[in-house]
Amino acid sequence: MENLMQYIPLLIPVIALEFILMVTALVHVLRHPQYRFGNRVFWVIVVLFVQIIGPVVYFVAGRGEQ
Repeated sequence: MENLMQYIPLLIPVIALEFILMVTALVHVLRHPQYRFGNRVFWVIVVLFVQIIGPVVYFVAGRGEQ
């Protein structure tokens, strides 16, 4: 437990960044009807369950043209 406590200052910003990125991607998925591939349900699952990589993949590969 003591080893974990020394990493808390590093973990808090990483967790906050992951949460902000996930919420931003989720809001974008729910507001926009067009995607390059897949559908809304697919992207919601990817964004929610594939931690930090899921939202990044959505913004790079899944987001449709505006």
